Amino acid sequence: MSGAKEVTEGTLLRIFIGEDDRWEGMPLYEAIVQKAREEGLAGATVLRGIEGFGAHSRLHTARILRLSEDLPIVVEMVDRTEKIERILPELDRMVTEGMITLEKVRVVAYRAEEP
Repeated sequence: MSGAKEVTEGTLLRIFIGEDDRWEGMPLYEAIVQKAREEGLAGATVLRGIEGFGAHSRLHTARILRLSEDLPIVVEMVDRTEKIERILPELDRMVTEGMITLEKVRVVAYRAEEP
């Protein structure tokens, strides 16, 4: 049983925020993933950093001697450009401190064939 391969063009959206950031009482990263799912995006992944700093140059780290509960978070989504652009206005409302980057990408998707 082999799978199918599909190559398309799309956009990679990355959102850089802090673990403590909130939206309507829930962690911001959870709210972003929920919104992406509601909008029908192909998927979203939340990555938790072990160390980093942002606009205020305050170091956030997971090292034992410098406990930080506000670690860096990156939320990544890849989809067709039109779908990414559709969610941007909502993200503009949700992300009050952080950064969003957009990149054109070539997507190679592997899909298992149904039996």
